[in-house]
Amino acid sequence: MKNRLLPLAIFGVGGLGVLLLSDYGREAARRLTGAFEDAPRRFFEWNEIAQRELDSIQAALNQVAETLEAV
Repeated sequence: MKNRLLPLAIFGVGGLGVLLLSDYGREAARRLTGAFEDAPRRFFEWNEIAQRELDSIQAALNQVAETLEAV
């Protein structure tokens, strides 16, 4: 098993090296890091939207509970 993994590992590392040395590879790496820089803001926005939705669901459940208690 080890005899098969070593060539694959060397091939994979070599492929990454070639990708990062090419112009296309460097541009792809820049785009990828740019996407990660924007990620925290997007997660924060998603978190706020999800919290509002959970608050809305909680309010609806409270109304259902009040209606059931009145019956």
